[in-house]
Amino acid sequence: MKPIAVVTGASSGIGAATARLLAQHGFHVIAVARREKRLKTLSAGNENIETLTIDVTSDTDVQKLAAHLQGKPVEILVCNAGGAFDFDTVINSDPDVWMKTYDVNVVGSVRCIKALTPLMITHGKGHLVIITSTAGQISYENGGSYVAAKHGEVALARTLRLELSGLPIRVTEIAPGMVKTDEFALTRFSGDSERAAKIYAGVEKPLTDSDVAEAVRWSVMLPEHFNIDSMTIRPVAQAAQHKVHRITQ
Repeated sequence: MKPIAVVTGASSGIGAATARLLAQHGFHVIAVARREKRLKTLSAGNENIETLTIDVTSDTDVQKLAAHLQGKPVEILVCNAGGAFDFDTVINSDPDVWMKTYDVNVVGSVRCIKALTPLMITHGKGHLVIITSTAGQISYENGGSYVAAKHGEVALARTLRLELSGLPIRVTEIAPGMVKTDEFALTRFSGDSERAAKIYAGVEKPLTDSDVAEAVRWSVMLPEHFNIDSMTIRPVAQAAQHKVHRITQ
């Protein structure tokens, strides 16, 4: 049986691109997300992609995922489900949005890791990949809820690496900078396409979801003694979180 790679948040963007790429490289991919129709589109005609409609904020759903994988060779878990849901100052923000952001990005990852790591231990090897962000390295204005969640995911990866020491489980954090996907900025700005477009205005080549997927693929296909602790990836145009070269007309 092919080794199994579980990818959360696989209905679009980085998750979908990662699922497709790992499937191309010999893994049986379990693509996990809430949106069933998009998952069906992802897996159509691809026998290496299996889909499960799972909400990572639901304990019941995650246990259903673990039960489905019981006794199978689970080798990779890519914790990608997440997102940003506002662009407000702290004093103008909604605490419920903070809770939602933390639950999806951090606690959702914890649920999946807690459920699937024992399967990796039984199998004899595994690799936990957590997609964080450069927002987990430095704060920026109006990004408080997302920045806090991504800092939480960084702490999760570092803690896991210590706690799993001595077991054949690798832990990798991948921190993308500016990535242009169909939904991230739109979701943050509640569907306002004009505000979303301004994020990428004048940036000749932001990263794409396929670029991040390649970083995941490279990390998980290295020799088993070789662990990428943390990888920061940015477009050349982005020298730092706050410094982006933009071409003006």
